[in-house]
Amino acid sequence: MQGFVASDYNGVIEALRSGHLDVAYLGPFSYVLGTTIAPIEAFATAETAKSSRSYYRSLIIALKESGITKIDDLKGKTLAFVDPSSTSGHLFPKAGLIRAGIDPDKFFSRVLFTGSHDANALAVANKRVDAATIADRIYDAAVQKKLINPDLVQVVWQSDPIPESPTVWRKNLPDDLKAKIKSAFMNVRDITWADQGKLNRFVETNDAAYNIVRETAKVLKLDLSKMK
Repeated sequence: MQGFVASDYNGVIEALRSGHLDVAYLGPFSYVLGTTIAPIEAFATAETAKSSRSYYRSLIIALKESGITKIDDLKGKTLAFVDPSSTSGHLFPKAGLIRAGIDPDKFFSRVLFTGSHDANALAVANKRVDAATIADRIYDAAVQKKLINPDLVQVVWQSDPIPESPTVWRKNLPDDLKAKIKSAFMNVRDITWADQGKLNRFVETNDAAYNIVRETAKVLKLDLSKMK
């Protein structure tokens, strides 16, 4: 097999659909999109050294001194999301608000997008906003970098576990080849893994693990073809 880095997920999904690609790494929403147009299946996901788990959560945080302890306390406040396409910085927390009966467009006095999780941590720490969204693993990193003091912060809301990005294969690959591929991934240990530092190992996953992403897309009435 030969590996390469693609410019976008849509091209990867099309290559999988057309049979020009056998194995690929996709984002959670991109995988769910991919299953609707290509015969693909998740089989492995990363367990990183930072978290020692293969999932993460989205948080909404505020300063304790603000008195904000629950979602209802956010009414009329300012809230920072990360980016419109961010899974943990926008999509999951927005769905969580909608499930709680809140219309984010009307509930807050102002909603803004900062562009990064670290910027959200700083926005709360510096009192530029009343609350902000952030991935739990990035919150932990922000604490380590002293961007924010955990003793001063209140977690107002947290999502259910969000599965990490999956490695997928085409379903119609021969079973013996699938077995070899899975064995190769399961034997990978202690390698550098993008912004997550070191990868402990790969663990097995399956398509059903991403049903929470499908449910979130339905709540948000998302057109998955526009997700990356």
